[in-house]
Amino acid sequence: MVKRLAVFASGNGTNFTALWQAIQDRQLPASIVLLVCDHADAPVLQRAAAVQVPVFCVDFKAYPDKASAETAILTQLRAAQVTAILLAGYMRLIGPTLLAAYPHHIVNLHPALLPHFPGRHSIVDALAAGATTTGVTIHFVDAGIDTGQVIDQRTVAILPTDTYDTLAPRIHAVEHQFYADTLQQLLAQQRI
Repeated sequence: MVKRLAVFASGNGTNFTALWQAIQDRQLPASIVLLVCDHADAPVLQRAAAVQVPVFCVDFKAYPDKASAETAILTQLRAAQVTAILLAGYMRLIGPTLLAAYPHHIVNLHPALLPHFPGRHSIVDALAAGATTTGVTIHFVDAGIDTGQVIDQRTVAILPTDTYDTLAPRIHAVEHQFYADTLQQLLAQQRI
């Protein structure tokens, strides 16, 4: 059975593209059927249009609360018959509405070795802490900030001369391959 996936993204969308391309190249039993984005000017929107993936752009300010916005997202997910969600640079916490609808079927990619350096500034935090190793974690999403069950991790060395501008591209390069590999594993194991 082909899994119907939604990707949630807020920014550039390089992981969206890497996932979409891996599904095509590896002939994975999955299809990205919806992109959910929370920024009307995010470059990921053009990436989705280029590969003809439908988009739902949600303006959280247009709703009275987060639950209402997530209910609107859930309506779109159900209409597209989405079976699992992949977060790829989505810079919002997933709330109870979506967590309840997709238990253990929301996956996140985080640019650090959790539980170290959770949150949105993980690369900067790792550098500030003087860490010599960081990496990428893929985990299931729960109600906490990057606290869900770890699926897998990959390490990335922090060089003594590293700055954000030198470390971030190396982490992103690992993300692109690693997320695709993990998606393939999850599909093979029928975990999503």
